[in-house]
Amino acid sequence: MDLYSQIDADIKAAMLAKDRTRLQALRGIKKEFIEGKTAPGANGELTEDAALKILTKMAKQRRESARIYQEQNRPELAETELAECEVIEAYLPKALTEEELTEALTKIIAETGASSPAEMGKVMGVATKALAGRADGRAISAKVRELLSK
Repeated sequence: MDLYSQIDADIKAAMLAKDRTRLQALRGIKKEFIEGKTAPGANGELTEDAALKILTKMAKQRRESARIYQEQNRPELAETELAECEVIEAYLPKALTEEELTEALTKIIAETGASSPAEMGKVMGVATKALAGRADGRAISAKVRELLSK
C-alpha cells in the first residue's frame, strides 16, 4: 500500500475513533499530498521522494510553530502542534542516529572524493538526496563540515 492510500485508510480509522488531533494532522497531510500531485510537472503522480519531502517539511513546520507558541507562553497551542508533529513523524522513516549519520556521510565523502571544506557543496548535493527524510539538513551540514575539516 502506497503512502497516499495509507493516509486515506488512517483518516477513516481516526474518524471512527473520534481522534480529532490525529484526524486534523492526517487531513493536513492529505491536502499537501493532493497539492503535490497537482503541482506543475507532477503529472498527477506523487513519488515516494516527494511525499517524504512534504512530510519532512510539515513536521519541521509543526516543531517550529510549537517552539514559537512556547516562547509566547501558549502551551495549549504548542501541545497541539507537537501532537500533530508526532502523527506526521510516524510516516517518516526512522531518523539516523549520530553514529549512523557519521558512517553514511563518511561513505559519501569517500565516494565523492572530497577532502577539504571547499568541496562541501559536492558532498551536500549527494548527501541530502541519499539521506532525505532520515536526517535534518542542518545536522547533515554540520557533520559534513566537521568531517571535512579533520
